[in-house]
Amino acid sequence: MGRKNGGLMSEALKYELAREMGVLDTVQRDGWGNVPSRQCGSLVSLAINRAERGLQTENR
Repeated sequence: MGRKNGGLMSEALKYELAREMGVLDTVQRDGWGNVPSRQCGSLVSLAINRAERGLQTENR
């Protein structure tokens, strides 16, 4: 999960989101490639929601 050039999400954020979604054990044991695509999509959605909330907070 991520781009070869570093991507947009930090590694720390990816692991934090994985923990929240309950897939951290899978990631640590087997790598991102073994996380089901549905859950990866949910991780991306969660990251987008967080970013949007952060922007809303900055604009207040």
